[in-house]
Amino acid sequence: MYDIVIAGAGPAGANLARLLGNRYKVLLIDKRDLENENPKNQSNKCCGGLLAPDAQKMIAKLGLGIPKDILVDPQLFAVRTIDLTNHLERLYQRFYFNIDREKFDRWLVSLLPSDVDKKFNAVFKAFAKIPGGYEIQYTCNGQELYAKTKVLVGADGAASRVRTLIGKNIAVPEKYIAVQEWFECPYEIPYYTAIFDEEISDFYSWMIPKENCLLLGAALRPRENTKEKYELLKSKLTKLGFDFNHKIKTEGAFINRTRKLSQFYTGQDGIALVGEAAGAISPSSAEGISYALKSSFCLAQSLETGIDGFLDRYKQKTADIRLNLLLKNLKSPAMYNPFLRQLAMKSGLQSIK
Repeated sequence: MYDIVIAGAGPAGANLARLLGNRYKVLLIDKRDLENENPKNQSNKCCGGLLAPDAQKMIAKLGLGIPKDILVDPQLFAVRTIDLTNHLERLYQRFYFNIDREKFDRWLVSLLPSDVDKKFNAVFKAFAKIPGGYEIQYTCNGQELYAKTKVLVGADGAASRVRTLIGKNIAVPEKYIAVQEWFECPYEIPYYTAIFDEEISDFYSWMIPKENCLLLGAALRPRENTKEKYELLKSKLTKLGFDFNHKIKTEGAFINRTRKLSQFYTGQDGIALVGEAAGAISPSSAEGISYALKSSFCLAQSLETGIDGFLDRYKQKTADIRLNLLLKNLKSPAMYNPFLRQLAMKSGLQSIK
């Protein structure tokens, strides 16, 4: 019998296991092999790999310092905003840590207390209610396994299996498909690029330089000609002088966009949700690492005084996340309404030359 089983070892799940591992008997499972440096046939997390200021603040609050081998060149201090709809460009000062996302996740796992049980190459399948908690079903290296636990935590991202199994009457965030390709890039690009074009998406697209590569990604509506729209994006950017001829790899994943506070859901009974599984992700920028760290920190705090009543305490402690999601949604029209965005960019307010 475990005290806590955590499905998902991304920043939310790994941080939670780190904070609770010395106090509770914890099992952490993830479909990736986050201990083997050279796993076979493993797909990486589809992520731009930028630590925004809010994520940097949470890492500082957690008393952590990032090892230098997780950082990748160049470090970024500006955002180039390209509005293809209104044919406008602006440069804005912003501060990001440019990181290797896979190394970042491995580093968080390396910080786990030795008492934490870890199962990698493992996929959470289902749970059943039993006296005193839940029985968890998962597969590990092709073997079907079971575990009993008092608390189940879904830290399994936008396509959370845990959240799906809780019930069908829970409001869910809007789903997008993130498509990201890596290209060889022989020239230096010293900024992160945000691209807006209503013909492509009502969300946004991005370009991020990493070492000798350039990442091109887009958040697209599912079942709305996603492949064609991504190719159209490449075509439009090629006309601006970007080179996408030497592709290295393609990544994809679902991402959530929490447009209503009811879509942020912390869980029920003895089941809690953290990170993107809870709907904790920026609806304006799709930044999720800060929310993953903050929500897992809130849940760890709620369990400091025991399991009884922890979910009520967790819901109270996430009030700041709800307020933040509300403010981000209020900010969104200035970014995603073409007319308001045009006014903001033409004003030149806070832009740099």
